[in-house]
Amino acid sequence: MTAGLATDGVARRLVRARASGKVNLQLSVGPRREDGYHPLATVFQAVNLYETVTAATRADAAITLTVSAAPGFEGDLDGVPLDETNLAWRAAEAVREAYGIVDGVDLHIVKGVPIAGGMAGGSADAAAALVACAEVWDCGATRAELLDLAAGLGADVPFSLLGHTAVGLGRGDELSPAMTHGEFHWVFALQAEGLSTPAVFGRYDEFVEDGVRLAKPPRVDTRVMQALMSGDPLELGLALTNDLQEAALELAPRLFGVIEAFEEAEAAGVIVSGSGPTVAALAVSRQHALEMAAHVTAAGVAAAVVTADGPATGTVILEG
Repeated sequence: MTAGLATDGVARRLVRARASGKVNLQLSVGPRREDGYHPLATVFQAVNLYETVTAATRADAAITLTVSAAPGFEGDLDGVPLDETNLAWRAAEAVREAYGIVDGVDLHIVKGVPIAGGMAGGSADAAAALVACAEVWDCGATRAELLDLAAGLGADVPFSLLGHTAVGLGRGDELSPAMTHGEFHWVFALQAEGLSTPAVFGRYDEFVEDGVRLAKPPRVDTRVMQALMSGDPLELGLALTNDLQEAALELAPRLFGVIEAFEEAEAAGVIVSGSGPTVAALAVSRQHALEMAAHVTAAGVAAAVVTADGPATGTVILEG
């Protein structure tokens, strides 16, 4: 744990933690329940795009939050809340309540996962904040205890803690590790404007109500699991599925052009990531990923294009 002096001369403790973004290799959505949630069967893979959260103790009980962009991600941060509606702030509050902490904390987020892009950047913030705050306040929290707190913050937060590749059931928070072989190379086409996750689910529900789509009890696709075990990107590319993709494309038809550009670049598979609007494409090699990124950039259908590899780690402490 790193210590320093605040401007008032009081010693501060500082911990920095990092969590990965994710892509959904499969996202199967069941019919909406009475509580408003949808049962899911999903396969997550963490990728090496990161959110970093620094927690520094305060002499009072206040919580503050600031945010900046990682190099190469200098996008519009205006949509990131800096108050108690931010998941990282809520994570700090959850740790305080669970462990009877009365001290305050200054949180700073460095964002390297697309904002409102369907890649769980906010959930990664929450996971990193849970770990950083528990450590900086010396709570003695176990990973199992942090997973319980994570589940209360959001369906994707537990996976952001665990990372790697995992199957998610229930709301996506009932996790079990998935066996994988080798490394997978991804290209992500980002958009300047995000998509609302509730709006995408709402459009999906309208498809079901209108009979356009049949909502079945979700189950994990064995093709995805077999492809992960074999480490074959061509096999995995054919198995990628997302029940929300049709709704995302209707709300953001510009994404059709992104998918077409990736197909022109001979992607092994293309999928809208989560609720979108980020489009993920699977390459057969790192060189192929770079070539796809160049093609989609030249096509002018994305605000930015980034490459990443998976599976990546879960939440780790970098400093402190």
